[in-house]
Order: sequence, then C-alpha cells, then structure tokens
Amino acid sequence: MDKKMTPLSKLFLLVIFFILYAPIFFLVIFSFNSGETMYDFKGFSLEWYRELFQDTRLLIIVLNTVVVALLSALISTIIGVLGALAIHQAKKRQTKNTLLSLNNILIVSPDVIIGASFLILFTMAGIKLGFYSVLLSHIAFSIPIVVLMVLPKLMEMSPTLIDAARDLGASRWNVLTKVIIPFIIPGIFAGFFMALTYSFDDFAVTFFVTGNGFSTLSVEIYSLARRGISLNINALSALLFLFTMLLVVIYYFITQRNKVNGMGVRKH
Repeated sequence: MDKKMTPLSKLFLLVIFFILYAPIFFLVIFSFNSGETMYDFKGFSLEWYRELFQDTRLLIIVLNTVVVALLSALISTIIGVLGALAIHQAKKRQTKNTLLSLNNILIVSPDVIIGASFLILFTMAGIKLGFYSVLLSHIAFSIPIVVLMVLPKLMEMSPTLIDAARDLGASRWNVLTKVIIPFIIPGIFAGFFMALTYSFDDFAVTFFVTGNGFSTLSVEIYSLARRGISLNINALSALLFLFTMLLVVIYYFITQRNKVNGMGVRKH
C-alpha cells in the first residue's frame, strides 16, 4: 500500500529541487542577457549564442569532447559487457567477489588519485598527452560503471533460458546473441548513457592527462572561469544542459519500450 507524502515531505522535496536546479536556470536565463555580466539583466538577446557559434576554437573543443565521450562510451560498453559476463559466469563465489572488488576500485577511488596514476602511467609508457591519453583514461574509468549497470540484468536472467536454448541445439554464439544480449539490452543502454555522462562531466582525471593543443569542455570552462566567465560560456552550458536532458528523455523512452516488450514476451 502506497503511503502519501506529508506536506513537510513535499516542502522538503521542493526545497531540494530548487537548490539543485535554481543555479542552472539562473545560468540559462543570463545566457540571453544583452549585458555583459551576470549581475544585471538588461534585456533579451541572442548575442552570446551568435558569438559562441563564431568561436571556432571553442567549437573544436566541443567536438573533441563529443568524440571522446562517444568513443569512450562505446568502447567501454563493449568491454564492460564482456567483463560483466565474465564475472557472472565465474563458478567460485570467492573469484566472483574478488573480480567485483577489483571492478569497484576505480569507482570508489578519488578522481585525483586516478588522474595522477594515469599521468604517471602515460609518462612512463611514453604516451604523448592529448587525445589518446584522454580517451584511454575515460574508457578505463567508464568500464566499471558499465559492469555495474549490466551485472544486475544478468543476475535477473533465469538459467533455464540458457539451458532451454542449449537443449534446442543453440551454439554458444547463438546463446549469447539471441538470448543473453537481448535480455540485458536495458542494462547495456544504461551503461552506455552513464559512461557517456561521466565522460562529459569528468574534470579531475581529464585535467591530469590532457596535453597542449587538446582540451575538453570541463577543462576549458575551468580555465576560462579563472580569467572571468564570459556569457558565451552560459550559452554553451545552456546548450549542453538541453543536450543532456535530450539524452535523459531518449533513455527514458528506450527503457519504457523495453519494459513493454518484456511484458509482451511474458504474456505470450
């Protein structure tokens, strides 16, 4: 039986949402300011958006960020799914717990430690800091996230599905592609979108492993903030916020469709 929220609970929830979203809406509103500061709104204008799309260097940085995020999310999703399968199929409980603990180390470790570790590793390996160092770092810290998203779906899956497929003569490849993968698709999508979000948001690790001539939005915005933020950064942040909301909406509809399809399969 569902419990109704008390007025105090509703008020507390509203306060929390206000604290979380008020700075974002403040930033978005002032991206349309015809003035040059965030202290005085002089009038509505698209000047900062025009300036943003005329800033070639900043657009290249946006492209760098998107490419790194998409590539790292895609590669880490593939590796993470394979890792989750390996952990799930481990026969000994101790082995499974050990693998899970090793997977979780990168999640619980401070970003500063991870970034410094990657910096030392790339320096010792002779890898030049830039696109590839950032990409490899993002793949590395995204893999454990994907594993944690996929593993619960594997645990939900009944072993009888695999046994039935094998009894019908399915090969290991057919079992993987026609039974296991379709069942864990929601977890795979969740892992991909989480990896994509983490890559977009990451600053600490990227700050350590980025080099001269290559930058991502988080690092660039930090460097611009130290010199005083121009309102074209507000415009950029507003567009990124809308893009993130679009990803959330897409993910929501994908998960809802998978739920409906799953219910249909169970009914049949």
